[in-house]
Amino acid sequence: MRIAMIGTGYVGLVSGVCFSDFGHEVVCVDRLADKVAALQAGRVPIYEPGLEAMMARNVAAGRLSFTTDLAGAVAGADAVFIAVGTPARRGDGHADLQHVHAAAREIAPALGGYTVVVIKSTVPVGTNRAVARIIRETAPGADFDIASNPEFLREGAAIEDFMRPDRVVVGADSDRARAVMAAIYRPLSLRDAPVVFMDIESAELTKYAANAFLAMKITFINEIAALCERVGADVQQVARGIGLDRRIGPKFLHPGPGYGGSCFPKDTRALARIGQEHASALKLVEKTIQVNDEIKRAMVEKILDLCGGSVNGRRIAVFGVTFKPETDDMREAPALTIVPALVGGGAEVRVVDPQGRKEGEALLPGVIWHEDPYAAARDADAVVILTEWNAFRALDLDRLARGMRKPRMADLRNVYDPAMARAAGFAYVGVGRGISPASA
Repeated sequence: MRIAMIGTGYVGLVSGVCFSDFGHEVVCVDRLADKVAALQAGRVPIYEPGLEAMMARNVAAGRLSFTTDLAGAVAGADAVFIAVGTPARRGDGHADLQHVHAAAREIAPALGGYTVVVIKSTVPVGTNRAVARIIRETAPGADFDIASNPEFLREGAAIEDFMRPDRVVVGADSDRARAVMAAIYRPLSLRDAPVVFMDIESAELTKYAANAFLAMKITFINEIAALCERVGADVQQVARGIGLDRRIGPKFLHPGPGYGGSCFPKDTRALARIGQEHASALKLVEKTIQVNDEIKRAMVEKILDLCGGSVNGRRIAVFGVTFKPETDDMREAPALTIVPALVGGGAEVRVVDPQGRKEGEALLPGVIWHEDPYAAARDADAVVILTEWNAFRALDLDRLARGMRKPRMADLRNVYDPAMARAAGFAYVGVGRGISPASA
């Protein structure tokens, strides 16, 4: 199959590279000439484990290329995927569809022969049909069908998710479109990955519903963690106790400083907005958004309590600022709430993150960047673990404590056993692990 991928952001680039690894001929299109030139030179603009090697392999095989020539890429394609950004719109939180609509207008006159136009961007219900109208109005004679194919990729594990998905969701109305999409995903049939065909509206909503459910699950365990601190329970044990129930499952029951990233924050806001517009308020989703914001602020209070009520004049080492490990993505990361609050409270903040500095330098002004956690913690009054990178999972706690002015640890990802940390000399606080300083 010949595929044109419009957009080389996270979703577009990962999807295009993986489709080429299936054996399809893929042309990835972006209007930014510098970005395309970098990709043509083999430079990947995002950090995603395994992506650079897979990209190089398929470029060398002649199955993958990059261009700014949208018309040329679209003209010979069996399927054109729209994978442009849909950030939250300022003011109302709805998905901003300007890039999707612009892509549709550019694609329309370039379509040659029967083509399936596939929206892979996360879009509200009704967007696929709106794109179809735009194409018909722009190019009345175009022979095409529209299809919805939302992505379910986890940053840091995107290639594994694409190659071994739980499911592939496709919304399409015509047999021709379903046949093309089945052919594109046929390589997955060897791995028994289900390709689930449904109507377009259901496919659009499935993406939002999945992310909102996971966001609610994270928020639920964070609220249980706060209760654990009041009653003296251990949230780790509670999470295991409920996660072994197959109806619930263990995933996304890890307490921490709130969810972030490119999907959950914007998708929960967009879904809440969709519900409001259709007079069907999604109260659980709306409350999830509110509670998640409160959790981030509560983490600041937890650090302040650990430091005696104030961080003014304190030196704080922060380990990890990306929203999760194995990515360089800082979008909606809890660090963007917590670190500025520490800086604003008068702390000298030193930051270590294996991949976060590239974006973090602009987003976190006033901090000092380090490569080595022991150097960052030297003469510090506290360390704060915000992202559970493997580099922070096996630190020599005795060495870390000896180098600090005041050995205190706010372990906001529950990486370390509290008894182990305290044995090394730390005043330790985690999330939901018994009585907290605030409630003791």
